[in-house]
Amino acid sequence: MSGKAGLPMGIEDFKRIRSDGFYYVDKTGLIKDLLENQAYVNLFTRPRRFGKTLNMSMLKYFFEMGDNRALFEGLAIFREKELCDKYMGKFPVIAISLKGVGGTSFPDAKRKLRSVIGKEALRFEFLAQSDRLSKTERGQFEKLMELDESGEYAMSDGILEDSLLMLSACLQKHYSQKAIILIDEYDVPLDKAYQAGYYDVMAELIRSLFGQALKTNDSLYFAVLTGCLRVSKESIFTGMNNFNVMSVRDVCFNEYFGFTDGEVREILTYYGRIERYEAVKEWYDGYRFGNLEIYCPWDVVSYCYALKMNPSASPQNYWVNTSSNDIVMKFIDKADAITRDEIELLINGGSIKKEIHQELTYKDLDSDIDNLWSLLFTTGYLTQCGEDSSGMVELVIPNREIHCIFVRQIRRWFKEETKRDAQKLKDFCRAFQENDVAAIESGFHAYLKKTISIRDSYAKKEMKENFYHGILLGLLGSMDGWKVRSNAESGEGFSDILVEIEDMETGIVIELKYAENAAFDAGCREALRQIREKNYEEALVDDGMKTIYRYGIACYKKRCKVVSG
Repeated sequence: MSGKAGLPMGIEDFKRIRSDGFYYVDKTGLIKDLLENQAYVNLFTRPRRFGKTLNMSMLKYFFEMGDNRALFEGLAIFREKELCDKYMGKFPVIAISLKGVGGTSFPDAKRKLRSVIGKEALRFEFLAQSDRLSKTERGQFEKLMELDESGEYAMSDGILEDSLLMLSACLQKHYSQKAIILIDEYDVPLDKAYQAGYYDVMAELIRSLFGQALKTNDSLYFAVLTGCLRVSKESIFTGMNNFNVMSVRDVCFNEYFGFTDGEVREILTYYGRIERYEAVKEWYDGYRFGNLEIYCPWDVVSYCYALKMNPSASPQNYWVNTSSNDIVMKFIDKADAITRDEIELLINGGSIKKEIHQELTYKDLDSDIDNLWSLLFTTGYLTQCGEDSSGMVELVIPNREIHCIFVRQIRRWFKEETKRDAQKLKDFCRAFQENDVAAIESGFHAYLKKTISIRDSYAKKEMKENFYHGILLGLLGSMDGWKVRSNAESGEGFSDILVEIEDMETGIVIELKYAENAAFDAGCREALRQIREKNYEEALVDDGMKTIYRYGIACYKKRCKVVSG
């Protein structure tokens, strides 16, 4: 990959990408489509990490007063000469991101919102001396930039609510041109407020701020907003008429957020890694926006960067590090038996049909499990693969990466669930110490019935064995004073699980097998044969264990068989 354009890891500024020669996937067709189909207010909802912020930066540099033509040379929009002549560099642009507006309290979040708007006003500091504004107007503008004794922006609540309206009015008067307003991640303050318990007051503030700037603003040419959720119109967009929402279910604009298959092939070919195409597709493709399959761009760029550092790098779960993924954990925790069966079907490569509610308030999220299905869909943990005549949407897990997130969260949930009945867990573990095969088998069977089994289309036999291995390892690892090792080198190989109970001088060797087509007996025999032939107990004997128990365990779906030998 030497000599190639750099990969824009974490860079969301369009000007920097273009000026510094980073690789750029051309999404400027968005500008043309937006201008030809624009509404007064345009809202794009997409999952996180799908290029919303970079696209907003692109829009800013295209429309903003000044000469940015060099940034767009060679791109699709540059071929649209009439549009460029009419719109490029012709508007005052207010561009803010609400990504960081949150906190543990409403005053803290409000302070951050004042800072975001104050810093944007500071970009237009020249307005304070503009002879096209009246003295009163200049004074009002200056209030947006005033600082208190601690250096924080000091605008009052009333000024804050009027701030975007006031700033756009001042810009229009100075330039004799209506302003464009760009608001990135508009719904983050509401999400954070919901999590921290001050949703109502934050919703009221956002409603007032948006209502002034986007509904009754004669200085507004048009506005573009982005976010993950389509928050209900009644919640914060009350009374907005010319309001166009483009969600993941819409065909229009579907190719501008995320990478298409052709774009991914071009990237991999450019960097000489086209042989990794199938791996990239398995891990990061599968999202369906409208009628088009889309890759997560953050993941594709991250993996290409990893390949640049190490040509033999395997695909990784990059998305899991960008958020807590608590929504999946919350969903699994609230799921009843029927819902857990549906989750199991999804994890194992199937699909389910659900009614999707795209307009939600954050208060709705926990009120009904069906709303959580909608949230998983909207935020990219599930995607659509069809729709029936009644409007029911067929949902699937999009790719290997999101599948891994579900599996990880299921394991977290299962670990927490088992801790709630500590005595049951202790009795189960002690059955291994006492060589009580019947108790081990019935106990493990009970735990398997309770969890969500993973036997999906992604998993090879050894990966299915790893699922059962992981469950048992977590259960045994809960015992104080037990030394539990996984895949430890012993004898002539690596044993699945080795346990040392030092005060009892007792060692335990466990080998697990996936019993294809419920062939439990054959699986147990194979497990015990492997323990004996590879002498897995050697490490236990070397550590002074006097009593050794050997267990072959065969598992299939939610059943198991245990044999001691």
